[in-house]
Amino acid sequence: MSDAQQAIVIGGGIVGICCALYLQRENWQVTLIDPAEPGDSTAKWSCGQIAVSEVIPLSKPGILKKIPGWLLDQTGPLALRPKVLPAILPWFLRFIACARQHRIREIAKALASLTHHIYDDYAPLLDACEDKKLLGERPVIELFGQEKDLIHERAFFALRKELGFKVEELNETAIAELEPALAGKLKYAVLLPEWRAVADTEGFIAALTTSFIAKGGKRILGKVNALEEKNGKASAVLLASGEQLPADTLVLAAGNGSKAFFRQLGINKVPLAAIGGYQAVLPDPQVEIRHSIIYADGGFCFTPMTRGLQIGGTIEFAGNNAQPNFNRAQIILDKAKKLLPQLNTEPVEFGVGWRPFLPDTKPIIDKSPRLDNVLLAFGHGQLGLALGATTGRLIAELALAKTPSQDLTPFRATRF
Repeated sequence: MSDAQQAIVIGGGIVGICCALYLQRENWQVTLIDPAEPGDSTAKWSCGQIAVSEVIPLSKPGILKKIPGWLLDQTGPLALRPKVLPAILPWFLRFIACARQHRIREIAKALASLTHHIYDDYAPLLDACEDKKLLGERPVIELFGQEKDLIHERAFFALRKELGFKVEELNETAIAELEPALAGKLKYAVLLPEWRAVADTEGFIAALTTSFIAKGGKRILGKVNALEEKNGKASAVLLASGEQLPADTLVLAAGNGSKAFFRQLGINKVPLAAIGGYQAVLPDPQVEIRHSIIYADGGFCFTPMTRGLQIGGTIEFAGNNAQPNFNRAQIILDKAKKLLPQLNTEPVEFGVGWRPFLPDTKPIIDKSPRLDNVLLAFGHGQLGLALGATTGRLIAELALAKTPSQDLTPFRATRF
């Protein structure tokens, strides 16, 4: 391997490890750098869904009408810390601009061009892992509290179907058959037959990391302080420890941490925002939940995992380097308990994942406009787990100077 191309991937979350694995498959010698242990990343604190048809941007009209009320109600699905309002306002204006019908269709079509490849792109990575049950086999269910909420969503279901995805409406009897714990509680739902959930978000990333290391990859527990450059290219990274590591190619996949390098990479106008998503894990829920379940009206999601029942939801705009407000996680837990009073909520573990969101809900998959051997893979928002492998494949294609298999124009860094 001494003559192999040297690549450094900054960021060891789901996107970073998938980029590292795909570069490794192309015979690159890859070093992965992250300040946290494998699996201890933003995706750990997610609902764990492989959201194949989650292509409608968050700024769809129905959401916009609800935001003012949510902001006034601190128990609602969305919260904003007042002190961050001036800083986040430009982001929100861009976000709202994406709510026009033509923009919704444009964004959905672009995201669908990636999500159609999710399982094919994950297949070789998962096949190489020792654990063959990292990905669940059951589809995902989305619940609706009232018929009007289901009716509102039908236009978006139609767009998903137009883009080649499946959505099946369920009646009260079907809901009870799929999820006996919900029998008699809700009348309206849809089945998302192409979606799956991972067995454990932390374990999923850790298993991919183990596979990467077993094949000769190197993972460094550390922080990158700076990029060294020479002749218009990044030549090395400087670690906080003082160590300097040379590389032929760099991949920036550090989520919100990517912002530290924006100015040097010539992308300082990218409006990346850290948005908190809170989770509660119940190791012994004493209620059987068979599927990963979205209950948007309730503001939470259930996902059964090997480490317990994970209950996630709520969005919080808290600003950079904010401390978690775990009252948000308690709110989720209280709402879940209202739906399922028999839930055993002791013990409980709270967590938060700071999702790297761009206002158009699309990630950046591109080359740096300033240092052309630096590849960019961040801003996946709530689609990091879903798009990790597809992003990894596309980054490897860029590293090899191939024409990408999908049109990456919608995901360029300079679109802002």
